[in-house]
Amino acid sequence: MAETDDLFGSGATARVIKPETALREAPAAPRRSASPTPSAEASYSAADIEVLEGLEPVRRRPGMYIGGTDEKALHHLFAEVIDNSMDEAVAGHATFIDVELSADGSVTVTDNGRGIPVDPHPKFKDKSALEVIMTTLHSGGKFDSKVYETSGGLHGVGISVVNALSEILEVEVARGKRLYRQTFSRGHATSKLEAVGEVHNRRGTKTRFKPDEQIFGVGAHFRPERLFAMTRSKAYLFGGVEIRWTCAPELIKPDAATPTTAVFHFPAGLKDFLAAELGNEKMVTSQIFAGRTDKASGHGAAEWAIAWYPGDGFVRSYCNTIPTAEGGTHEQGLRMALLRGLKSYAELSGNKRASAITAEDVMTSCAAMLSVFVREPEFVGQTKDKLSTAEATRIVEKAIGDPFDHWLTAAPQEASRLLDWVIERAEERLRRRQEKEVNRKSAVRKLRLPGKLADCSQTAAQGSEIFIVEGDSAGGSAKQARNRASQAVLPLRGKILNVANAGREKLAQNQQLTDLMQALGVGARNHYRDDDLRYDKVIIMTDADVDGAHIASLLITFFYREMPEMIDKGHLYLAVPPLYRISQGGKTLYARDDKHKEELLGTEFKGKGKVEIGRFKGLGEMLPGQLKETTMEPSKRTLLRVGITDGDISVTQDVVEQLMGNRPEERFRFIQERAVFVKELDI
Repeated sequence: MAETDDLFGSGATARVIKPETALREAPAAPRRSASPTPSAEASYSAADIEVLEGLEPVRRRPGMYIGGTDEKALHHLFAEVIDNSMDEAVAGHATFIDVELSADGSVTVTDNGRGIPVDPHPKFKDKSALEVIMTTLHSGGKFDSKVYETSGGLHGVGISVVNALSEILEVEVARGKRLYRQTFSRGHATSKLEAVGEVHNRRGTKTRFKPDEQIFGVGAHFRPERLFAMTRSKAYLFGGVEIRWTCAPELIKPDAATPTTAVFHFPAGLKDFLAAELGNEKMVTSQIFAGRTDKASGHGAAEWAIAWYPGDGFVRSYCNTIPTAEGGTHEQGLRMALLRGLKSYAELSGNKRASAITAEDVMTSCAAMLSVFVREPEFVGQTKDKLSTAEATRIVEKAIGDPFDHWLTAAPQEASRLLDWVIERAEERLRRRQEKEVNRKSAVRKLRLPGKLADCSQTAAQGSEIFIVEGDSAGGSAKQARNRASQAVLPLRGKILNVANAGREKLAQNQQLTDLMQALGVGARNHYRDDDLRYDKVIIMTDADVDGAHIASLLITFFYREMPEMIDKGHLYLAVPPLYRISQGGKTLYARDDKHKEELLGTEFKGKGKVEIGRFKGLGEMLPGQLKETTMEPSKRTLLRVGITDGDISVTQDVVEQLMGNRPEERFRFIQERAVFVKELDI
């Protein structure tokens, strides 16, 4: 049975039913009838209709106005107050803003703007305009663009919401050489508007408020470091304003970097902001792309600062100095302008690899600051986290488009470096997509090795080798000459693709390189895993002539671009096959090149007898025994380990791009600069 208690103290009892008992004892629900019963109608009458007046709706449902009652919402109150002062500054009426965080947890924001009007409101004659603004939703001077051409608060609920959710709120207005004061609490005026006296060197509005613990919880307080960052960001957004910060020392933790006092004034605006955010990060281009436009025909204006760097990209966007954390239409205009500018430059410079780039590739490692000023902006939600004004896309795209084109064409070398950087991001994206498709297809399949690969019998990578040779003929000789236990051979047909001037799509479609990567068993670039490499040594073995050297260069370029870690780990080698076979009587030696041949003739073949010199046209013409003796037998062969010279890695990148890239003028310049070192040219 359920327990019963005397709840009312008058002998009457009420049964308190435990949940499990309720399931057993609850009567069956009555069948729903077509028309309500008279008793149901009587239980819902006009007396049940509640009307919330004034600012009571804000206190009942704060989440509808500031997004909740958490720390983010608490700091949103400060944003609403300082945004009003910023609107005065942007409109040209204020030159400084003071922000003070006091020991009691209250915040004071002061500006030297025009000051909130204090004369009687024509509709509410018993109230001043100040009291109407502070106690009435959807009141303010920002609905009409005659007062503010651009502003952050257009819903008319900002400062009144702060009042509704504050334990105390005090406002001082210096206007017309007189000082006025009024106090409020939890949405209501607690005093009449008081004329304090005359002031001759002061004007503007001073607002002090303390959040209500009934709303935000006992102990809820502003974080000095967060208010400091919000204050500093406002100064970056409008270079014409000076913002002064003060914080009570007892509120700052001993190990915190937040100062007690600071002055912010950044004439360069967002360019200074981005430079501070990037710090010592190395950028792809030497300069930040920055600029600003004035309001054109009253439609809007934009300011931007953009850089690319080897890190995760980010965009910090603002509309009328309001941070739009979730982006919006202005960020869409930014992406379109940058993508269109880079594609236009690629077309102008004849770079066909750029056809595959998307806005995603452009923004992957892009650090951007964007601020727009538009009339009557539309946001998604009262917290203004996302801009939805369609016109903002056109404003930003038009503002950035031409300056970006000029910036690219003014510095061709840096523009080409940036374009190549973005193309690499595009190729990386395509490679990841291809790998996902391959992984999906081969998830239930066994490891597939190329058909032309003659693999070694041992499974451990330690001590094993793979020879990459050119052509089936050389491959046939190498397969016969190898040690089957530890040496594998993979023949390639002719010259492979030059990955330095080919797109990811071509690389993905190249069967020879696909076979090579499958034979090695490792991924490329960021997906390379050294532990998955199937061989300890990867040996490039090509003919000892110019064509062989060219093929070796193409292969080294491939490994450098796609698997640089394999080079760093010391796995890549060059075989040194002979170019000549020299014999005299029963003596036979091999020469690597012409210089080595002359050296051997002068030192090893001085006796009597005819000296026979044979030149190998290629590895395929060598007998398996000769190939084994000269090039593949570990005890007799010579191997050159491929490595990257110590020093600035950018030098190596520039050389590879210069010699193997898609700009022939760079190779021509390389030849011209080194022509003085050529002593003799055999024709």
